[in-house]
Amino acid sequence: MNEIGDIVEKNILFLQGPIGCFFKRLDAQFRLKGANTFRIGLNAGDEFFSYKDNYTGYTGSKEAWKEFIEKYLVEYQIDKVFLFGDCRFYQGVLVQVSQQLGIEIFVFEEGYVRPHYITFERYGVNDYSHIIRHKSFYEFLGPMEISNVKDSKFSAIRLWSVVVVYYFIANLFHFKYRHYIHHRNFSARQEFFIGIKSLIRKVVYTVKDKKYLSLIKTTYSKQYFFVPLQTHNDFQILQHSNYGTIEHFILEVLNSFANYASDNFYLMFKHHPLDRGRKNYTRFIMQEAERLQIEERIMVVHDLHLPTCLKNAKGTVSINSTVGLSSLYHGTPTITLGNAIYDIESLTNKDKSLNEFWNNPQIPDKILFTKFRNYLVKTTQLNGSFYGRMPDELR
Repeated sequence: MNEIGDIVEKNILFLQGPIGCFFKRLDAQFRLKGANTFRIGLNAGDEFFSYKDNYTGYTGSKEAWKEFIEKYLVEYQIDKVFLFGDCRFYQGVLVQVSQQLGIEIFVFEEGYVRPHYITFERYGVNDYSHIIRHKSFYEFLGPMEISNVKDSKFSAIRLWSVVVVYYFIANLFHFKYRHYIHHRNFSARQEFFIGIKSLIRKVVYTVKDKKYLSLIKTTYSKQYFFVPLQTHNDFQILQHSNYGTIEHFILEVLNSFANYASDNFYLMFKHHPLDRGRKNYTRFIMQEAERLQIEERIMVVHDLHLPTCLKNAKGTVSINSTVGLSSLYHGTPTITLGNAIYDIESLTNKDKSLNEFWNNPQIPDKILFTKFRNYLVKTTQLNGSFYGRMPDELR
């Protein structure tokens, strides 16, 4: 599923890509192997991290994008397109047009399996993935050898340094791409202050959450259900679930827990690290819990050690986060309320409603999970990082 195939004398298009040099490095690798490469950028940040000899900056409107990209693909006889994520507007249109023209599509995304992996699939990722989701397929799957994982050499310093440069350049030269609409906040000034706020909150939350660390290993062990919150603007929620907001998900979980879970169980919500400087649902959660008269059974944390949370939980409730995969890895019963690639019978509580799950959570089949995870790694994961070591398969 992640095999690129022949690229010698093939015309390959890169659209935007992860922030930084990853697509530029990939561009160089493909040229060395004999490919003809092209790059389209949507803002000055993309332009800064691209080669100049094959770069085209799209400066038109969103409304004109489909016509532009269709003409571009035909004019340059593109054989394969590579992009990062497939739910953003520009990427989604490119996928649609490429499919109509019979052009091969390859999509990168953050790793399904973490750390040390990135996702790379033909056709699409997450719920657009073509990975098989039938229990019987994995039951009859033979042994699959997985190479020992290497350190991806991920560098947080490299990540944040390129993010700062990217946003600064994109904002400074915004006049060149005045029609560009980013899928998230695009203000360098706001992002700077959000970053500062996040650092301060991390220190505060680490101290505040410390009291729960020993409690979930002892008093609350196997007595609480764990709810990992996803980022408020996650395309996994907006595109691959019926929830328009995280608040809607929280309300459903709280109401179900209040009405159907045994009184001796607790509920722990954990914020997503990327939302640390942007969102804090604590007040909302506790106000709703008080309305339902279950506030004494609710815990809200931010920076607690994730594996510890998962290993000691009675069950995990997720929309479709990759945390669900980690939950299965730790043998913790898991239910997904959105569309997830790992929502497979005998792995998750696929055939149960949330109301049933509280009092009868099913433990994942360990053998089936091992087969699924090995297949997932073998067919969709590359051992490397967007901000570290380049995967060997792409060298």
